[in-house]
Amino acid sequence: MSKKLLILVLALCFGILPMRAQSIGNVQMDEANLYAMTKQMGQFIRRFNYEEDQFGNQINPKDPSYRNTEKRRQSMAILFDQQTYGNQPDLQRYFIEDVTSNDSTFMTFLGGRWYSEVSASFKYKGKNVSIIMILGVEKEGLGSKWVLNNIYFSEFNKLFPTGEIAEKEKHFLHPMSHELDFMNIYKIFKEPEVIEYYASKRFEPDYLTLFFYEIKKGNLVFQEVESVKFHVFQIKDWYFEVSWFNRMGSNSGWLISNLIYISEKEKKDLIKFYEP
Repeated sequence: MSKKLLILVLALCFGILPMRAQSIGNVQMDEANLYAMTKQMGQFIRRFNYEEDQFGNQINPKDPSYRNTEKRRQSMAILFDQQTYGNQPDLQRYFIEDVTSNDSTFMTFLGGRWYSEVSASFKYKGKNVSIIMILGVEKEGLGSKWVLNNIYFSEFNKLFPTGEIAEKEKHFLHPMSHELDFMNIYKIFKEPEVIEYYASKRFEPDYLTLFFYEIKKGNLVFQEVESVKFHVFQIKDWYFEVSWFNRMGSNSGWLISNLIYISEKEKKDLIKFYEP
């Protein structure tokens, strides 16, 4: 297969060429955009570290330009959604300057804090519902694998609403209950909707276990993936999201769609939802 034909096939698969460009003669004018497009998340990581340039050329680790600070600083802007951050140049500039001023601010596939958010449609007891699945990378033998860390499903959250302290104080077993052979334990089951109020303060609902249970019982049936994005906590004092942008031009593919300057202390609270 010729190089031009291969490029055309890839472009059509990713949906970045208009119908008028579906001929070999028109591929050349779109090659620059195709090469600039960040087509895979692995490519995003390589470009973030400047292990691949903006033209899609992977850089040999022995090459002097590999992870070169100045080249990295110059090329990192292509990893931002410029429709958003073109209007916020100071935040983008500050991030790039901060990241490229420290030799340790590189992304890693395994061992770093980054997660995938997969929104998917399911059938739940015959009804169409959307569920968010949080996945993380875990070491497996000599390699790695993606695993389910958490899920968000509104039906599960309804089962465990956050109540007021005053409300919880009405639901408890008297400290002398043991002297009555726990004859009052019936109270726990009298109001199933608040049964968790009788649990230890350390209790936290395990939505992933509920998810697996409903899948095993056949109440939840997977339909299809609706969208995917990534949450990156690896860079000190920063958090950013990476989303897919399918559009014409060089600023497309996997790009930074949300960027927040956040202390490591604050990040610990935010990251709890993403880790098991």
